[in-house]
Amino acid sequence: MKRSGKTMKVLIVIEASALARWVPVLAGKLEAEWAADVRIRVVGSPADNSALMTLLSLERMVLFGGRPRWSDRVDLAEIATYQESNADDPSDVIIDLRNDPVGDWPAGTLIMQPRFNGAPGENALAAALFFGGTPYLEILAGAGGDDLRVAASGMASLEAAEGTGGAMEAVWSRVIPLLPKARKNFNDKAPLADLAARDVRRISTPNIAPYGAKAIAQAAARAAYRLCCHAPHWRVGWRKAVEGDDVWTRHDLGGGQWQVLADPGDHFYADPFPCFRDGQDYLFFEDLDQKTDKGVISVVAFGDDGRPGEAQVVLEEPWHLSYPFLIEEEGVIYMIPEASLSGEISIYRATDFPLGWRKEAVLVSGVEAADATVIRHGGRYWMFAVVRDGIGGYSDTLAIWHAPALLGPWTAHQGNPLLVDDRTARPAGNMVVRDGVLWRPVQDCRNGYGAALGLARVDKLNTRSFEQTVETVLRPNAEWPGRKLHTLNSNGRIETIDGSVIRPKIPALASIVEKRMTPAGQ
Repeated sequence: MKRSGKTMKVLIVIEASALARWVPVLAGKLEAEWAADVRIRVVGSPADNSALMTLLSLERMVLFGGRPRWSDRVDLAEIATYQESNADDPSDVIIDLRNDPVGDWPAGTLIMQPRFNGAPGENALAAALFFGGTPYLEILAGAGGDDLRVAASGMASLEAAEGTGGAMEAVWSRVIPLLPKARKNFNDKAPLADLAARDVRRISTPNIAPYGAKAIAQAAARAAYRLCCHAPHWRVGWRKAVEGDDVWTRHDLGGGQWQVLADPGDHFYADPFPCFRDGQDYLFFEDLDQKTDKGVISVVAFGDDGRPGEAQVVLEEPWHLSYPFLIEEEGVIYMIPEASLSGEISIYRATDFPLGWRKEAVLVSGVEAADATVIRHGGRYWMFAVVRDGIGGYSDTLAIWHAPALLGPWTAHQGNPLLVDDRTARPAGNMVVRDGVLWRPVQDCRNGYGAALGLARVDKLNTRSFEQTVETVLRPNAEWPGRKLHTLNSNGRIETIDGSVIRPKIPALASIVEKRMTPAGQ
């Protein structure tokens, strides 16, 4: 990116005590995305940060086996290509990562500063995670000499994070896409928000010993759980759809009894999508073999008695498949399965429904995207998915594409990422229109991946902006017992959900647990 024919210059400022592996990663990302000349200024001398360093060292031994993490310290030699050489050379953008920033920047220069629960720097991030879970992530922006205000914000998903160091990595990975978003909002003169006052705590040495004992105990418990149980074990629930008494009308799981789709025990079933075709109901779903941890797409056909038949595999690739989103176009059924490990969003055409499928096109390439969901709205096709760049959670960053036709060409929304929010970003099934209002189910992952299901009203959707409001959050209960709930779909005849339960590997114990987890009324 250039200004007045000159390459834009970006300066990252960090204290020596907080110079971690993620800082040169950030520099490289900004250098590539902005086509900018990025430099790093290291200030101060390595300070006494023994409490945090002790914590991170303990986690490396207990949780990571010494594997490198973004929280690892780096020395100046490792950032030599980015190190600032001339402090008098003016910058267009300054990104202040210091724990104790000083407002001494040149007038007119764009200053951006990440805040974690309202406080700046690595220490604030670590403390927020250590004491309270996911912090509010806010990017402040303003011209040098002016007050900084919130230009972008989000809540990172910690579903894949281990320990405080892993959680720091997850949050930092979302700082990276929010910085360009904040810069765009500032340059476009979008409304900026005031920073809310929040309680800020610090990690101290006395906190570490009990934390270490707890971390070791939790690691042992997880190992024992994986040894004895299939982790996780998802299952599909279905029932006949009754107009005026379904989940979208009731905004709860009550109504008719949910039936559990029988599985073979060492496979789990998830992400159900029902389809009605040629006078018969079908149910497509993710079918994951617990022995290989790899998913395929299977289907069951419903017989004349209204009961599902045997599962049959209909689509398998070298990579994991799940979330078999279905859409009909001019009488043809298409499927867009989740295939994030392939690095693309692909669409398959039914050649011999329901068993025969052929890859028709690649809709979006060069992206790690999950749970692509398409809706035709306002004369265009819109595709929602969550994306990541190889690190951090899988469920917090919403991207949207739009196209004039189902097979494209697809254009990325100019506001991407539209959301960084572990409660409201990830799709959870087909979007629906009720009384002229567009709704989307969303996964609420605040308490873990797929922990709950939100029903979100879409307030605005166009090529410039997107807004939604979550009206209801549904969780497992007596009607649908278990630990999680993360997909909702219907074809007007069959309504489906899914969720996870504890499934012991020993059949006798599994049978006992299954009886306890049977939905109410069965």
